[in-house]
Order: sequence, then structure tokens, then C-alpha cells
Amino acid sequence: VQLQASGGGLVQTGGSLRLSCVASGRTISANGMGWFRQAPGKEREFVACISGSGSNQYYAESVQGRFAISRDNAKNTVYLQMNSLKPEDTAVYSCAAADSSWYTAALEDYHYWGQGTQVTVSS
Repeated sequence: VQLQASGGGLVQTGGSLRLSCVASGRTISANGMGWFRQAPGKEREFVACISGSGSNQYYAESVQGRFAISRDNAKNTVYLQMNSLKPEDTAVYSCAAADSSWYTAALEDYHYWGQGTQVTVSS
């Protein structure tokens, strides 16, 4: 499966962005999906994940209440709605597909990765 993330950009503090991750090659309805981010000089970190059915989600504490992950399996697409953005949210955001349908925050459970999209939040 190939994953392509888009929707990043430059936004002011308090602004919003919606990231999309489109999958191709096969359906991802049986895959748990996750969003991760990596800021310059830092390790990649978990942001949010969603189960294959979309009924379960889990968030990093740093984005809880501000970000929302969702999916449209008919469109083979996963979304990340980001509200109340802060400068510390600045990073390259990547989507990934896990082997199982369950939702997981563990980096090692994800084996398919897309190219990232840059999100920059100005103060």
C-alpha cells in the first residue's frame, strides 16, 4: 500500500489545518492508521491513531482535545483535523498503516509509511 499525506502549510498560532492521507494499491479498511510527527532535531513521535472501522481513536496527551483523527474507508483516506495550533506543533507529519485493524500508538506496529507534509505554526 502506498500512502500520500497532504494538507500541511503555514498557519498562525490558534489556526487550523486538515491533513489528508490517501492510500493506493489496496484498501486500508482492515488497517489501523496513525499520524506521527517529527520536528527538527527530535525523534518521531506519535500523534493520533484510529482503528480500521474508525470506531476507536487514541491521541497523544499533547494534542488531546485539539486534534481529531477520522477516516473514510470508501475513499481510502484518513484525516487529521488540527485546531488551536501552537508553535510546538511545527513538524513534518506522516501517516502510517499498521498490520492489524486495531489502533496502536507503538511506532513498531506500523510498517507502511507515506511521505510527510510540513506543518509550520508561527507565533
